[in-house]
Amino acid sequence: MKPAVAVLLLVPACSLLAQRAAIDSAAHPYVEAEGEATISARPDQARINIGVTTQGAAASTVAADNAKQVDAVLADLRMVLGGGADIKTNRYSIIPNYTYPKPEGPPTIAGYTANNTVQVTLSDLQQVGKVLDAATQSGANSVQGLEFTLKNDQQLRAQALRDAAVRARANAEAMAGGLGVRLGRVLSVEQTSSSNIVPVVRAMPMATATTAGPPTPIETGTLDVRASVTLRIEALQ
Repeated sequence: MKPAVAVLLLVPACSLLAQRAAIDSAAHPYVEAEGEATISARPDQARINIGVTTQGAAASTVAADNAKQVDAVLADLRMVLGGGADIKTNRYSIIPNYTYPKPEGPPTIAGYTANNTVQVTLSDLQQVGKVLDAATQSGANSVQGLEFTLKNDQQLRAQALRDAAVRARANAEAMAGGLGVRLGRVLSVEQTSSSNIVPVVRAMPMATATTAGPPTPIETGTLDVRASVTLRIEALQ
């Protein structure tokens, strides 16, 4: 007589994935297994958010000062990157600064803060340090984010999925052998995949650098493209 349910947990040394096999007399017998794979690659693109923040008593004055400072930053960035530089504005704001002169009283406007942030996209990662230095030396007072990415991770994603599927099949075969059953047709396949973005946060003081120092060192590291495949395969007695 067939057992109602047989459960096997397999934890490979290379991962912490719990595998499961089940034989159910009321449903279709199957073996279910999961495989995971990670492919590492060097990034080929960088995105940098560079901002200029200014403060003052009048909104119009703050806006004018901010625009002048941003123009200087953009001019220096284009000198470093050339006329075809990929630069776009991704945030602009002018907001009032409130004070509360009396407890529980109405707030009053003490001044204004303007922020203009541009995003620079680079394919030549050797330029990242030069861009950071040029921006901060010409008036930028915040670098809100530096991310390393892949322009197209489809090929790496496909390879990770293939590797994960092979490992899932191997896990299913190992479990089937332990249970004394044979594998038949694949009943279902589920997959997930992801690639990570490496963020580098660089805090900048509000004061702009006035003299050029040593070039900013930047290490790109590697990106991981991960895939997981879950197979449900028919179990034959």
